[in-house]
Amino acid sequence: MSGGEDLLRSRGLRVTRPRLAVLDILASGGHLEVDEITRRVRERLDSVSTQAVYDILGAFSRAGLSRRIEPAGSPARYEARVGDNHHHVVCRGCGEIADVDCATGSAPCLDPSSSHGFEVDEAEVTFWGLCPGCQARRRADH
Repeated sequence: MSGGEDLLRSRGLRVTRPRLAVLDILASGGHLEVDEITRRVRERLDSVSTQAVYDILGAFSRAGLSRRIEPAGSPARYEARVGDNHHHVVCRGCGEIADVDCATGSAPCLDPSSSHGFEVDEAEVTFWGLCPGCQARRRADH
């Protein structure tokens, strides 16, 4: 039995070839759009629908196996890094996304000035700017 099979079962999910493929693709890293995940799954399996990939990603997010992020102006992206309250930095030029660890070990962003009765367990912070490649292109254009 593979680690992926054990992980799916431990989260109460049925083991299927498409789920194992998506799990493996997410584990390879990055912040992937559904279309990219679907393309990679199709390279491994005979066929899988885009809707099936959406369904798998939804199940994974609910089970704590993936995280969905949706930077403004960008399609949803999925990553395997979960449960550590990390944030993201997004390039305004090319859309590249990188992980940013929480500013301090105490995760101050989880203590809002008012929680309105919510039990806060995650904060979504997005930093915006220009990646090194886009900075170089901007300098070259001027």
